[in-house]
Amino acid sequence: MPRLRIGLTGGIGSGKSLVASLLAQRGAAVVDADHVAHVLTAAGGAAMPALIDAFGAGICDASGALDRAAMRQRVFSRPDERARLEAILHPRIRQALREQAAQAQGEYVVLVVPLLVEHLAQWRADLDRICVVDCPRELQIARVRARSGLDEQTIAAILAAQASREQRLAVADDVIDNSGTLAALQTQVDALHARYCRMRKN
Repeated sequence: MPRLRIGLTGGIGSGKSLVASLLAQRGAAVVDADHVAHVLTAAGGAAMPALIDAFGAGICDASGALDRAAMRQRVFSRPDERARLEAILHPRIRQALREQAAQAQGEYVVLVVPLLVEHLAQWRADLDRICVVDCPRELQIARVRARSGLDEQTIAAILAAQASREQRLAVADDVIDNSGTLAALQTQVDALHARYCRMRKN
């Protein structure tokens, strides 16, 4: 396992996937909680039997995979059901990321975890540093609307269920400001990558 393990996080629409991609281009090994979640909830995925037991077969789409849009609407209006969903998925996601990180080949390993700050106690022992991708809330909303077509009420519910910008920044070891141009973002990523490479060697 690479000695340096970075937890990369940020609110919805912050650009954490883009930052992860840029770090990967520079030599980091990247493992992504969202990708793992998609595999677990695909048709025949390892989490589907438990999800169907908990929520019923109506959570599946025509292919047998989790209907993510329907589930999102359901759990964001019902905190108890959201907690039940997380209790099924999150331990499986953490285990899969640990296994992938242990086998990762790269200058260092980046674990992309959207809800890292919300569940920090469970992740802290797996990480050496936390990097937060940050931007203003208004920019998050605009990006999510452009990307997904979700209405503002749904986006607001997602944001309300996530840690606040202030909570994320309070636990960050490193911060990437993604409120400007791509060139500005790449400059920050270059500096961050160089720093992580130095840390690994030291």
